[in-house]
Amino acid sequence: MTDESKKHGPDDVVDISLAADAAADAAVEADTPYEPDPLDVLRTENSDLRDKYLRLAAEMDNLRRRTERDVKDAKSYSVAGFARDMLAVSDNLRRALDAIPADALATDDSVKTLAEGVEMTERSMLAALERHGVRKLEPVGEKFDPNFHQAMFEVPNPEVPNNTVVQVVQEGYVIGERVLRPAMVGVAKGGPKAPAGDAGATQA
Repeated sequence: MTDESKKHGPDDVVDISLAADAAADAAVEADTPYEPDPLDVLRTENSDLRDKYLRLAAEMDNLRRRTERDVKDAKSYSVAGFARDMLAVSDNLRRALDAIPADALATDDSVKTLAEGVEMTERSMLAALERHGVRKLEPVGEKFDPNFHQAMFEVPNPEVPNNTVVQVVQEGYVIGERVLRPAMVGVAKGGPKAPAGDAGATQA
């Protein structure tokens, strides 16, 4: 037995061998890339795809609702410009009727017949507009509402609640829920205050 063998016993030789094996294993692991668990990968991908699907479904639902609303608005309000022009024609027909002297209507059959024809034309035009969603406002007796009315003057009247519509100068119209033309009105002044619940009178 050599002097070197005397210095290192059998246990020391085993420890050195194990250390060498561990070093070799560490070197092999360092060279081998980490491989994630395929099941974990599939779970992650499934979760991502589910989130994307839910977001896409929500976006498509919002798009469908917006499209339905746009189509409904287009149907309801597409004739608004035309209807506004027709109201001007109706106003002229009414002015023509108002300009006919009362005695002429009473004594002249031809004037009376003409007036009746103009009135029929006016009624027919307003009926056609109503079929397309145009509705006349009836503000007399209602609380003044700046969303639907345009105040032209005040009428002293202590018997009527203050700020109540008492006279219509020009008829107002709505189409659907939108104001096509506000009613030009006169409002009461000097009466008692209207109850708080009457603010913003209904126009339905």
